[in-house]
Amino acid sequence: MNKERRYKLIAQNKKARYNYFIEETFQAGVELFGQEVKSLRAGRCNLGDSHVEVRDGQAYLVNMHISVYDHTTVTMDRKDPMRKRRLLLHRREINKLMGAVAKDGYTIVPVKVYFSGPYVKVDIALAKGKKLYDKRASLAAKDVQREHQRDFKIKNL
Repeated sequence: MNKERRYKLIAQNKKARYNYFIEETFQAGVELFGQEVKSLRAGRCNLGDSHVEVRDGQAYLVNMHISVYDHTTVTMDRKDPMRKRRLLLHRREINKLMGAVAKDGYTIVPVKVYFSGPYVKVDIALAKGKKLYDKRASLAAKDVQREHQRDFKIKNL
């Protein structure tokens, strides 16, 4: 059976595509607590300045801010919003990420967070940093593309 998975986008890291060349993406699950999932359902997530660290054969998502759920009754159950969260990946994917970071100088950045059915998933990407001139060139290409679309729209009317 070909089941189509629906997903609901929670947060997207638009700066990642501006600051990095995205080489390859991976889908990973995230180990979360109940109140964090409730907060994500409310859309309270920020991916700015977050990255992935691979340590001791495990991948961790660092600096992803998930706000504290407001309706938590017990204050002891509140978790740190900036804590490290373990990513659920296959062993061969973790080995590939470790090798690319150590050997080729890649960085692992999260691109988007979303719900896939009842599960929270993160798309992470192997990325190389852009230089300032690369960023300027990509902005110029984007402006040219926008101009062409605008001219094409006017000609077709």
